[in-house]
Amino acid sequence: MRRTPDTALALLQASHPLPVVAVTAVAGGLAAGTGRDAPGVLAVTAAVFAGQLSVGWLNDLVDAERDARTGRPDKPVADGRVPARLVRAAVVTAALLAVGLSLLSGVLAAVAHLLALVSAWAYDLGVKATALSVAPYAVSFGLLPAFVVLGLPEAPLPPLWLVAAGALLGSAAHFVNAIPDLADDAAVGVHGLPHRLGAYASRVVAALLVLAASVLLVLGPAGAPSDGRLLALPLAVLLLGGGLVLGHRRGSQAAFRAVLLVAVLDVGLLLSAGITAG
Repeated sequence: MRRTPDTALALLQASHPLPVVAVTAVAGGLAAGTGRDAPGVLAVTAAVFAGQLSVGWLNDLVDAERDARTGRPDKPVADGRVPARLVRAAVVTAALLAVGLSLLSGVLAAVAHLLALVSAWAYDLGVKATALSVAPYAVSFGLLPAFVVLGLPEAPLPPLWLVAAGALLGSAAHFVNAIPDLADDAAVGVHGLPHRLGAYASRVVAALLVLAASVLLVLGPAGAPSDGRLLALPLAVLLLGGGLVLGHRRGSQAAFRAVLLVAVLDVGLLLSAGITAG
């Protein structure tokens, strides 16, 4: 029998901890930016954290057989370091916690978060292998800021630019996340949209998506944008253009890194936008 700490560490690894922490941090930052009090920010953060855990664990659970065939060393369910039954229990527990914690923000906010999770679970359960693989990312990331804003007093509607920016960033994340695993995924029959477009075309699409998000995040909020926010647009164009030019060389990661840098810039714009309602 494996030691409990080993199993706990493997379970943590199976949750895709980096995306879990990243999405949770953005949601918590958005909640703080809306002027919520500490309990309100904590409620949003805890709900999103639980939801993202359920998505990550379900992903590794569903992909276990395919991951085993490709010999992925970073997949603890596939190589038996954590029992599948434990991961199934973790998925259900995290999902129920996410729904319950979402209700602390109100019914409408909870519905938005639940729809975002249903979309993410659908991706794990098969949409990832279709030409519509980007759709769950667009839906789930578009609904994430909607969940935060709908939890404010009187449940105001989120501004459309905010929802659209979230959807664009989520779509870009799908392409960026898929590119490193295109060969392994194709070998086991996963042919999502990035696989159909190919690596370089996927980088171009991701670049256009994060650039469009940059435009919305700079020009969308009410009032004239500051000089600092306006500067983000030519900076994004410069980074993405340079990345795509250099990334045309075989084996270059320039385009991939440029997209990531602009995505980080967009997250900063998102968190500093001072969102209230539409």
